Amino acid sequence: MPDWLGLGGQRVVVAGGAGTIGSALVSGFADAGASVGVIDLDVSNVDPRVNASARADLSDGDEARGSLNSVMQQLGGLDGLVHCVGINDRKPIENYTAPEWDRIVGVNLTSAFHLGAQAAAAMRERGRGRIVFFSSVAGRSGHKLHGPYAATKGAINQLMRVIAHEYAVHGVTANAVAPGYMDTELTRRYLTDNPDKRHALIELIPAGRFGTLQEVVDPVLFLCSPRASFITGQVLYIDGGRTII
Repeated sequence: MPDWLGLGGQRVVVAGGAGTIGSALVSGFADAGASVGVIDLDVSNVDPRVNASARADLSDGDEARGSLNSVMQQLGGLDGLVHCVGINDRKPIENYTAPEWDRIVGVNLTSAFHLGAQAAAAMRERGRGRIVFFSSVAGRSGHKLHGPYAATKGAINQLMRVIAHEYAVHGVTANAVAPGYMDTELTRRYLTDNPDKRHALIELIPAGRFGTLQEVVDPVLFLCSPRASFITGQVLYIDGGRTII
């Protein structure tokens, strides 16, 4: 199959590459011929085609930067970074404790800042690179029971735009993808605890269904490819029309 995307031989790091979406991304990049690195809390069960890996608590800035440096060295460079790291805890905003707020901000946003800054600087030296952050429709809309999560995703959108602005002249692009309700482990856990919510969630989606993992993977591969060289500073909503209503 022709390498239409031009990802063959590209060195891509997926932060959060051991999770549900992250694992699908790793497989997608490997299928496209990229050399793939993974950073996560546990990398023991990642795709055997992974070329480099590092264990790290990405909410710690020093660990985040150190782990990315380690994986870049193992890969021999960096052409793409995908930040696919995030946690949520659905409840009223007044019920969050200070440690719960700090944890969500640390995992979701602090990790994005340190990995994005480190990657952008490395890519600037090479004169090209692709950074893709995972945002969410919650970063745009004021969904109930999503306070800290929504705040971090909105902040990631702005962080992405600043990186895009500062590094565009160096051939580095930064974008975000914002999935709606997807068939992921996070969604399955929520619906297991709240089985009556499935129909209500699907009613919010004009497409009438949850998204699939492949429907997220393909746009990310495109944004990381040479084909997307003039796209930067954008949030791509992958939501079956959720944000148009």
